[in-house]
Amino acid sequence: MTEPRWIDVSAPAVQLRALTWGPTDGPIALCLHGFPDTAYGFRKLAPHLVSAGYRVIAPFMRGYVPSSIPADGSYHIGAVMDDALQVRAACDPTEADIVIGHDWGAIAATGLAAMPDSPFVKAVVMSVPPSAALRPRAGKPPANRGRLLKLLPRQVLRSWYITYFQLPILPERSPSWIVPLLWRRWSPGYNAAKDLRHVDAAIGSPDRWRAALGTYRATIRNTRPPARYADLHRYWLEVPQLPTLYLHGTDDGCMTPEFAPWVAEVLPPGSEVALVEHAGHFLQLEQPDTVGELIVDFLSATSS
Repeated sequence: MTEPRWIDVSAPAVQLRALTWGPTDGPIALCLHGFPDTAYGFRKLAPHLVSAGYRVIAPFMRGYVPSSIPADGSYHIGAVMDDALQVRAACDPTEADIVIGHDWGAIAATGLAAMPDSPFVKAVVMSVPPSAALRPRAGKPPANRGRLLKLLPRQVLRSWYITYFQLPILPERSPSWIVPLLWRRWSPGYNAAKDLRHVDAAIGSPDRWRAALGTYRATIRNTRPPARYADLHRYWLEVPQLPTLYLHGTDDGCMTPEFAPWVAEVLPPGSEVALVEHAGHFLQLEQPDTVGELIVDFLSATSS
């Protein structure tokens, strides 16, 4: 497959750059990356989507080189969702576009799939369950809710870094050791050397590292987003309305795959949930053929 091309998009508060693979027309597969990753994290998945007829467009998250640091200082999920919509709007969108998200991108994709007027027809969410699946719901048997609640303390321990990122001073001094550590723990056995080089180029400088931490801080501290993003921001906590494929690696050291049954309970008709064997958190890099096949089959099934 040929090397990706570049797309530049001027959004109201940020300059976004995106990688694109495949044709210059046809439906868009908008791929949203997370932390600590970059748009290059979709390089192995892109050929599968291109073979299925999609234009793959993968923007770098705001604050990640070569996208700019946002002038409004917002790293809220609503802002990430708005950026995704801005990129789609600038790329000759169609009525058959899909959104694929991983990690923070999964959270943004969940929000885009929950919009009542979402411009996408399908969504793929990877490695981070929709928030609604992690909340005990009224009407469910107490035993069912109890099993979910038992998983949460262990997940809090897995997510220690989120609390660490809220501290003063120390997190800003941590990228050199914490990024390789997270990749090793989250995707054990995967050789992340190439990905770590991309990550260092994107968020290795102090100002870009602070930008990467900004999403954790805006979310955990629940600060109010700027007015532009307020309406979008509320949807990331909601249940997807679009047919959604949820994928999770069985060896994920970041989020436990044990949440998968609860994800299946909240997704709408036409949705699917699948666990990917021998894959950790970065499953699209570790098992690209399996992940690509699952996605393409899902897209074909839901479009028929």
